[in-house]
Amino acid sequence: MNEMNRYSDGLKTSNPIPLLWVCGPSGVGKSTVGWQFFSQLEQSGIRIGYLDIDQLGMCYPAPVSDPERHHIKAKNLGEMVTTFKAAGAHCILVSGVVDEIHGVRDYFEHISQTDLTLCRLRADHDILAERLANRGLESSQIDATLRESDTLDRSDFADVCIDTSGSTVSEVIQLLDGQTGSWPALSGRTSSSNSQASTMRFPSLPDTPGMILWICGTTGVGKSTVGWRVFEEVRKAGITAAFVDLEQISFYRPVPDNDPENHQIKAHNLAGLWQTFHESGARCLIVVGPINHADAIQTYTEVLPETSLRLCRLHAGSEQLRHRIRLRGKGLGPRIAGDELRGKPDTALQQITERAVETAQELQRNALGDLCIDTGNRSVEEVAQMILAEVDGGS
Repeated sequence: MNEMNRYSDGLKTSNPIPLLWVCGPSGVGKSTVGWQFFSQLEQSGIRIGYLDIDQLGMCYPAPVSDPERHHIKAKNLGEMVTTFKAAGAHCILVSGVVDEIHGVRDYFEHISQTDLTLCRLRADHDILAERLANRGLESSQIDATLRESDTLDRSDFADVCIDTSGSTVSEVIQLLDGQTGSWPALSGRTSSSNSQASTMRFPSLPDTPGMILWICGTTGVGKSTVGWRVFEEVRKAGITAAFVDLEQISFYRPVPDNDPENHQIKAHNLAGLWQTFHESGARCLIVVGPINHADAIQTYTEVLPETSLRLCRLHAGSEQLRHRIRLRGKGLGPRIAGDELRGKPDTALQQITERAVETAQELQRNALGDLCIDTGNRSVEEVAQMILAEVDGGS
């Protein structure tokens, strides 16, 4: 038994939930493999939660005592595991970097309620270098990643190791399934009725003060891009701040019939993350994600009663939405798990566009949000500055 598993076994609790962590160096395919495996398990009827560990640590500047933010990520991982388990998940799948040097003890202290399986992915130098070059990384960054890969190859901290060189994603998942004993090896791989949202029993969290600026709007309006720019501007002003993409903390399937947008999961995960960020010095949180009904906002205010929530809605015309969605479909923008647009055929993008336009019009009629910014013919920088001016002015 390797050192990591000896430590984790010493922290086990009764009735642990299976957790598979797909790790490895940048470019090896962690998120791609993790997301496709998550999708396959969902389709087989398993209640499952998924998260990318990198999404849990976006708090800057990092605390002096936690420069790589491993403690922040570890605590937030524990919060999300608790939420998914309370929601009725059978198992949880995680993708992201972890090794036997950075943050191991932190992570295991916060996921002692899980039965952890670590799966390390690797790739030969030439293949890994090609993948990283395709992402636009510079040679110095590629060399650093290859050195990291060599270090991982000399380690033995993972339960299984799978070589992705020359293999398709489906082939890697077949190898993963075989080497992990058909994880999660649950008896009766079917879910009960998925109308369970009203019966979820989430643990209570301490009230956390501070301000959350939530940037919302329809698909393709620019929520994430604008939100990240606002986040950068707040940091430039010397304010410790955090960033959360709501969609990235709500991958729980099947979605409950009586909570089709997973707002209960989102709200409780958001509250857990905000508590961790606030303890780490953050005084404001930039959130991006859709919300289409005023009554859904109450879910968040009830879970975050001491937090000042400011909702900023972005709006764009139909032609602008069509253009932006088409570009996203062609691969413009960051690679994130669960991207509903990247790689989609034109017919699917057209349907998504039609729904996006309808949603934008409905949000406009209902005047959802504390303020609305029209993004038409404005740069990302201009929109971000308009939002900050509105928030600073208290209007």
